[in-house]
Amino acid sequence: MTHSKLQIAHLLKAIGSDEDFETLASKSFEHQYKRNKSFKTYIDLIGKSTASAAGSPAFLPVELFKTHDVRCNELNDLLFLSSGTSAASERAKHFVHDKFLYKDLATAHFEEKYGPLEDWVILALLPSYIENGESSLVLMADGFIKTAHKNSKFLLHKPEALLEEFNHLRKSNQKTLLIGVSYALLDFCEKHPISFPELVVMETGGMKGRRKELTRSELHDALKKGFPSSEIHSEYGMTELLSQAYSSDGKWFSPPRWMKAFTTEVSDPFKVLGPNQRGLLAFIDLANYHSCSFIQTRDIGVVNDQGIFTVEGRLDKSDLRGCNLLYT
Repeated sequence: MTHSKLQIAHLLKAIGSDEDFETLASKSFEHQYKRNKSFKTYIDLIGKSTASAAGSPAFLPVELFKTHDVRCNELNDLLFLSSGTSAASERAKHFVHDKFLYKDLATAHFEEKYGPLEDWVILALLPSYIENGESSLVLMADGFIKTAHKNSKFLLHKPEALLEEFNHLRKSNQKTLLIGVSYALLDFCEKHPISFPELVVMETGGMKGRRKELTRSELHDALKKGFPSSEIHSEYGMTELLSQAYSSDGKWFSPPRWMKAFTTEVSDPFKVLGPNQRGLLAFIDLANYHSCSFIQTRDIGVVNDQGIFTVEGRLDKSDLRGCNLLYT
């Protein structure tokens, strides 16, 4: 299956049913099996080359983005790297063949959830991501800022500048989104609590080694103390996934129509579970058309019968069965 960049974006945004999704997932599987050497090798090793892509999916362990080139094309627009928590951290690599597809789909999903970007002031507080470079989150925020209200901007770790922005915007009751890394949001609101009803605070998770890790409920409780009249939302994204999911209640994440969430057994990630069963989260992300759409994560959660999912923690210090198959 070959499509122009414009056709792929149109096809994904036009998905209207499970049948549409399954058809495109099957075609993506065929494309990636033929063009992505790492994916083909893995699928052959586990004997899943004839499996139904959507009905009985086989997921590539996310760790392989650190050790292999997971891509269908030699020519790519850019490279995303995971943030890492230390200089010694091995960073995952995601080769992006079409940055405009990434930006287009990110904007489409955001606007479906939150309305036109031009109605929002977007303030991005992402110091560690900017410092590390090659961040998918920074590119997404940059695209939002360029489309949104003229007062939208990046703000590094400068609490006084952010406080000044808030004081200016709340005078005009301007709808505002503050998207930020967790530790920077906490650093700000602990020193400068502010009442701003038109503000939505969106945490992107993770302390990046700067502060003690918190559960999401603990994080949201702390943020609510600093932003008592604001809604606290969450964004779920990964370097290895080109799509994002959003939560307005701190628990359930809604993916776009071109991404589906699954859970698999912790002890056997080849076994896909049914709705409302806790396991390892896995995704079919059709935005990953040029890399790999079938991703097994190390996050633990639940997917309900409507396709929305929770993220309850991360599996650490335990190898998934199958992860080492490409090392042999």
